[in-house]
Amino acid sequence: MKIVGFAGSNSKKSINKQFVKYTLEQLKDHEIHLLDLNDFEIPMFGVDREEEKGYPNKVKEFIEIIQSADGLVVSLAEHNGAYTAVFKNLMDWCSRYELKFFNKIPMLLLSTSPGGYGGGNSMELGLSRLPKFDANIVANFSLPKFNDNFNNENGIKDDELRANYEAKLQEFKKELI
Repeated sequence: MKIVGFAGSNSKKSINKQFVKYTLEQLKDHEIHLLDLNDFEIPMFGVDREEEKGYPNKVKEFIEIIQSADGLVVSLAEHNGAYTAVFKNLMDWCSRYELKFFNKIPMLLLSTSPGGYGGGNSMELGLSRLPKFDANIVANFSLPKFNDNFNNENGIKDDELRANYEAKLQEFKKELI
């Protein structure tokens, strides 16, 4: 099974990318691919630009990679109570090219932040909006206070949070069979 993961962030120090990378490592019995949204830099979406110039090749490339997957791991960063501009822009372009581009591929939706809500606002947006693009969100998990609750050596440090995360990861794995 091919699992593709990415963080909805273009920050080089993205904690959401760290979280996706950690999660993909838990799925290493599968073929895993970690995407970086910096490799899919595209202009800001606009109807006029779409009509005049069509779709950027990076949009088509991103969709092809997503649709080649058997499972998706996505972690949503949060800026000002919503997901990031880079993620929103990519979703705008992709959905204009092909509305249902997620193809009901099983998705584990994650979020984290330094704060106590764990990117909960972006998670709520993702849960409500991504299914419009045929995202099949089979499990979701928000990790609060990333800097207190996570390190690269041990993963999630808090026992209760780790147990909840592992249960969500198992739900996702069941959908891959």
